[in-house]
Amino acid sequence: MENIKKILLILLILAIGINISACNGKGGFKGLFSKDDDIEIIRSDSEEYDMTKDEGLRETVLYFKNAEGFLVPVMKKIPWEEGIAKLALKNMIDSPSLRESLNQTGLVPIIPAGTEIRGMTIDGETGVCKVDFSKEILNYESEKDEENLIKGVVYTLTEFPAIKEVQILIEGNSAPVFKYGIQVNGPMRREDINLVKNSEEYRSKVVVYFKGSGNEEFEYFIPVTIPTLAPMPNVFTALEELFKGPPAEASLYSSVPQGVTLEGVEIRNGIAYVDLSFNSIDSINEKYIFDEISKSIGLTLSEFEKIEKVELLVEGKTLEEAGIQVDYNETIPAFANEY
Repeated sequence: MENIKKILLILLILAIGINISACNGKGGFKGLFSKDDDIEIIRSDSEEYDMTKDEGLRETVLYFKNAEGFLVPVMKKIPWEEGIAKLALKNMIDSPSLRESLNQTGLVPIIPAGTEIRGMTIDGETGVCKVDFSKEILNYESEKDEENLIKGVVYTLTEFPAIKEVQILIEGNSAPVFKYGIQVNGPMRREDINLVKNSEEYRSKVVVYFKGSGNEEFEYFIPVTIPTLAPMPNVFTALEELFKGPPAEASLYSSVPQGVTLEGVEIRNGIAYVDLSFNSIDSINEKYIFDEISKSIGLTLSEFEKIEKVELLVEGKTLEEAGIQVDYNETIPAFANEY
């Protein structure tokens, strides 16, 4: 019996040795984890991606526009595949089927019909994405359409963590100036989405989330860039603009009810403690009101790194201490809008 065990042990060692030798050869470990495979992962998406409970679908943020010309971010589940960033843009090209699917939202596509994506590359070191469109991309009608097209493409692609900047090509060539004069002479970062020019004098800009509606059935949060006199963008200034409400000329409204004011904000350990006051506690003792307030605050604070949660206070007290019996989501929202 002992001899049999020795023979089996020898055979096992020989088998392991053969497998290791095979893996070190042409089709082994090197083939499984090759440099080319790494490049494909970077080029197609990002180091990390979120898969939904629906197998094979990815939660992806796409940008469309509403009737007033504001860009609106919308989370849509699309089939995951290699080249998911390219697929995201394809899902934004105007077509009868896309317009039909967007019909209930009141939103419309920003990439002209017939546009083809001729190619896309992503530099894994710099994060620069070069995307080459066919000439049909220039078939828009106004300067505002041009602005929304460029920013919508940049914002959609930079939703992927691997992409930091975007350079737009047309028919394989750089297009330093589009037909209405907007300069795109190099890689572009996220900047000035839905800019509201309320003053020629400003020192910094903040992004605030107000609400808009496309029809009676669908409303959505819209990121708006507001110039301010603050020396640099900061949490308090952003919330101050949120509670002040949208500019009068904008077709937007605030999800913060009248009578709710901002007393202060403090950031500790990734949590923003936002202190509010109310004209009447009884008038806001409803869950949906707090959900709306907390989401608009959370989305606005999502523009600042390292803030993970929002806790609402009432005149320095917790909701429980203030006699408000509602629960709300304290986590920074992952998406502004879903459909």
